Amino acid sequence: MKQYDLVKLSDFCEITSSKRIYAKEYTNSGIPFYRGKEVVASFSGGSINDPLFIPEDRFESIKYRFGAPEKGDLLLTSVGTIGVPYRVSGDFDFYFKDGNLTWFRNLNGVDANFLYYWLQSPQGKAQLSKCTIGAAQPAYTIERLKEIHIKLPPEVAQKEIASVIATYDNLIENNRRRIQLLEESARLLYQEWFVHMRFPGHEQVKITDGVPEGWNKTTADRIMDVLSGGTPKTKVPEFWGGEIPFFTPKDAKGLFTYNTEKSITELGLSKCNSRLYPKYTVFITARGTVGKLSFAQRSMAMNQSCYALIAKEGISQEFLYSSLKASIEQFKARASGAVFDAIVVDTFKNISCLIPSSSLIDEFTAQAKDVFSQIDNLSIQNQKLTQARDLLLPKLMSGELTVSIKE
Repeated sequence: MKQYDLVKLSDFCEITSSKRIYAKEYTNSGIPFYRGKEVVASFSGGSINDPLFIPEDRFESIKYRFGAPEKGDLLLTSVGTIGVPYRVSGDFDFYFKDGNLTWFRNLNGVDANFLYYWLQSPQGKAQLSKCTIGAAQPAYTIERLKEIHIKLPPEVAQKEIASVIATYDNLIENNRRRIQLLEESARLLYQEWFVHMRFPGHEQVKITDGVPEGWNKTTADRIMDVLSGGTPKTKVPEFWGGEIPFFTPKDAKGLFTYNTEKSITELGLSKCNSRLYPKYTVFITARGTVGKLSFAQRSMAMNQSCYALIAKEGISQEFLYSSLKASIEQFKARASGAVFDAIVVDTFKNISCLIPSSSLIDEFTAQAKDVFSQIDNLSIQNQKLTQARDLLLPKLMSGELTVSIKE
């Protein structure tokens, strides 16, 4: 086991923040302006929704006088969802919100990639936890972050350690991109066949008022069972921490849901309004952030902020999911509520849909099932790669495992 020196991080880089930008300066285009949520989205491989921008001349003025993020710098989320790092690629100009993000710049003697991974390691998280203030909304202060201590190997070893971990990250990212392409191919297949009406054999089918011969025009509630959920009492510990995954909107992160943040016991299931929904049930988030869809990849219970959707006879779960995905903007447009947007059971009665012939559903399902199976395999690969990386990371950072230094 290699022993590394414990040093103060602020001796090897500048820990600071940005110059204040006021809300009145935001624009609809220009230089991207990052808050914590953009960093969290980037870290998780998600897309950035509702982006903010600032005027280019304002950015250039700040950059000239005070500098701006450049390749080799790091940012760290510092309010709310704290401790998420971001590597500045240097591929594009952007600025960021003071207070929300902390800026690590002018690194000297510490490798940016090594620091990026160290901040994610148990050792880094333990140091960051000492910097946390606030209970309702956790936050870091720059002064506290300047007191962080880190075990720092020689810089050449730092680069090798980062390279080992990056190998896993690159494999994960490549799989993630393949998943995105596969999801897009499934979406385009549905759109081509059932929106643009260029399904196999469409040349020989008569279409009247937008409905091909042999198809039925109906509403979403007629092609699926819309089932509700519920939450056991949170103050009864016997209801929680069991073997049953408990799906909530926070778990709707992709096409498939394998695990959930919370779990309940058999007793908890018996004391709530949720059934144990089978594998391949489609969940839709119905309150707050509405319209996210995900397949359950194992039996799960569900809270009251979602609906469980099970296709009726003659409709496959693959077709149901794809139909819902194509109609999601209709659901969002009809979501209503005094405090927050919500989908209710009656919403499904107001969403129109076309049901093709059973043979066409079967043909689509066969192709979609193949695509979804590939996504499933890649997602499982990524879970295993992530587990392997996360086991390796603390051992490399602590010196328990050493790397060979390339000459």
